Amino acid sequence: MVMDIVNSFFLVLCGYLLGNINFAKVISRLKKDDITKHGSGNPGSMNMLRTFGLKTALLTLFFDALKSAIPSIIGFYMFGGDINSATSYIGLFIGGTSAVIGHCFPVAYGFKGGKGVASMLGMYAVAEPYWALAMFAVCFLYLVIFDYGALASFLFITVLTLIEGYKFHSNIIISVILFIVYFLVWFMHRGNITRLLIGKENKVNFIDKLKKIGKKKKIPNKSEYSRSELKEIKKQQKQDKKEQKKQQKIEAKEREIG
Repeated sequence: MVMDIVNSFFLVLCGYLLGNINFAKVISRLKKDDITKHGSGNPGSMNMLRTFGLKTALLTLFFDALKSAIPSIIGFYMFGGDINSATSYIGLFIGGTSAVIGHCFPVAYGFKGGKGVASMLGMYAVAEPYWALAMFAVCFLYLVIFDYGALASFLFITVLTLIEGYKFHSNIIISVILFIVYFLVWFMHRGNITRLLIGKENKVNFIDKLKKIGKKKKIPNKSEYSRSELKEIKKQQKQDKKEQKKQQKIEAKEREIG
């Protein structure tokens, strides 16, 4: 009994501290930028996608999922490592949920973190790898077609939580843990829900992000253009700057809402 309490404490602490590592902030700082000053202000994969593109977003998603997968695996084996035992899954969900909480409320960043979807992905990838992979593919397709990252996230966490809830419906401990982590992630998306209701939620523009992969911005060479063409280029550049400033104002208002 005492060892179970000690193990649980170690697992919660380990998961929470791993969750404190916010890879969106780390990666954006490596780019000499701050993700919290762009878009919704959320340091997560979707905002990284809008701001830096697909490659950076996938890198962020991978590491944010990994930091919850690690304590989930540790918890699973710490509590028996038996795929037919609910006790092993209790350990898994304790470890994974601790990482999600650490991601959402990191002491390292003044308890201001991300929204937890990528971290939940890591936890469910350990618990149900095939279902997690299938739902990731479905949500990826949904994102491409409808362009709303928040709705894709809601779809993913809802379906996976229902699957696990049904699988362990007779285990009150797992049911409570799943309810807590599910409610927490929805709560962290309250700003997205508000923007969806008033029709001001950010779109990802996913197709545009795909088109930009591997493309580099061409710097105009004056010798290659006529005077009229250069004039047109300068006009377009000024227009782009105006649009950028306009977008920054919109993003600032959206951060106030969210």
